[in-house]
Amino acid sequence: MSTIAEKFLIDAEKKVFDPEHRRKLSFNIGQYDKKVVEGKKQYANLELARERAAALKTKAIENLDKYLIEFEANFIKRGGKVIWARDAKEAQEEIIKVLRRFHTKTVVKSKSMVTEEIHINDALEKEGMESLETDLGEFIVQMRKETPYHIVTPAMHLSKEDVAKTFHEEKGTPLDYTPQQITAWVRKFLREKYVAAEAGITGGNFLIADIGGVALTENEGNAWLSMAFPKVHIAIVGIEKIIPSLNDMELFWSLLATYGTGQNVTVYNSILTGPRQAGETDGPEEMYVVLLDNGRTNVLEQPEQHRSLQCIRCGACLNACPIYNGVGGHSYASPYSGPIGAVLTPQLWGMKEYKHLSYSSSLCGRCTEVCPVKIDLHNLLLYNRRDAVKEKLSTSAENLTWIFWKKAMMKRSAMEKGGAKLKNFIISRFFKKSWGNRRELPKVAPKSFNQIWREGHGMK
Repeated sequence: MSTIAEKFLIDAEKKVFDPEHRRKLSFNIGQYDKKVVEGKKQYANLELARERAAALKTKAIENLDKYLIEFEANFIKRGGKVIWARDAKEAQEEIIKVLRRFHTKTVVKSKSMVTEEIHINDALEKEGMESLETDLGEFIVQMRKETPYHIVTPAMHLSKEDVAKTFHEEKGTPLDYTPQQITAWVRKFLREKYVAAEAGITGGNFLIADIGGVALTENEGNAWLSMAFPKVHIAIVGIEKIIPSLNDMELFWSLLATYGTGQNVTVYNSILTGPRQAGETDGPEEMYVVLLDNGRTNVLEQPEQHRSLQCIRCGACLNACPIYNGVGGHSYASPYSGPIGAVLTPQLWGMKEYKHLSYSSSLCGRCTEVCPVKIDLHNLLLYNRRDAVKEKLSTSAENLTWIFWKKAMMKRSAMEKGGAKLKNFIISRFFKKSWGNRRELPKVAPKSFNQIWREGHGMK
């Protein structure tokens, strides 16, 4: 078992049996569930919308090279610059080169999971640059020196009392500050940073091929301000975020809002097609889009798992997942938690270290039910498990267990051989540790159902 897998088990058990953690997560996800029910009412035919979105994302992923080249050509036409980054290291190096040219001391940054993926904040800090998260949730977890807990709601694991305590300890605000007072304090603090910052970094919810546009959706306006004031704007976007046409945005923006937060549409929706043009009053002097691979083309090669690249990062599968609801986001040790993270993380960064995530599932199928682009996540988890076995990543003891299990299942006489006493001894002797110390071991009945049935019907 890898060190990462061992840490996952330790962290997961700690969170699952922490009543306060479960209470906070249950409350916050419960609020989300109520809003989503209302948000879905805007659709006359929700299933049709999901099917159309799934078809469009399938088309985009299957023609990824074509649409990325189209995006690049159209973006460059309006003065934008494109950087192709093969991995996190290359992305960091290219971004730092750009920032050095602008003598950057302060970077204002909007919420982006892909920037968490490449650890851009750490890289900039090593260069002596201040990288400041401007999304309120991200601002909070950055102060706490934590990673985001959720794809959409970074501070989902915290109560308002936790947040007030964090601000009191880190910023000296009164301990009894209300959410409204904290928000007002952060707004004032960040406005000064927006004006002073030399550079802004954002992610991108979608890349629009036919106009060369980067679509951003948000509720706070911080991404817009991170782009509008600084001299240079860098958008870091995974190559899978491409969609064919501006006409598709009506569908994807509403689905992302509905499944992400339960809104009909988010408060701020922007499409950026390059740096400030002649006659425009705001926007950056230069705009770069970093097209990040970082393992995505490896996922694209997979016959089944490439469907996970259709994800629009709404977070719905996390909120529906009973495992995520127990272990929480930090246990996954990945920017992408929950079912989508359990599929993607082993594919992006190695089955050997992360295969355990694909086994950390009840396979109940709720993630597939709630996915707005109809990714069959529970099946993709099974394909990951299959691949882990093919790569011979399972232990010798596990392999031996399955050999005996298969032989027993293939023949009734073998299944019943040895009787209940021997089977219970084997279970208690060899499976106690793997079964866990918080559950009672199952006990094999003296007679199988088959034996009882035959005796009841006078059969030998």
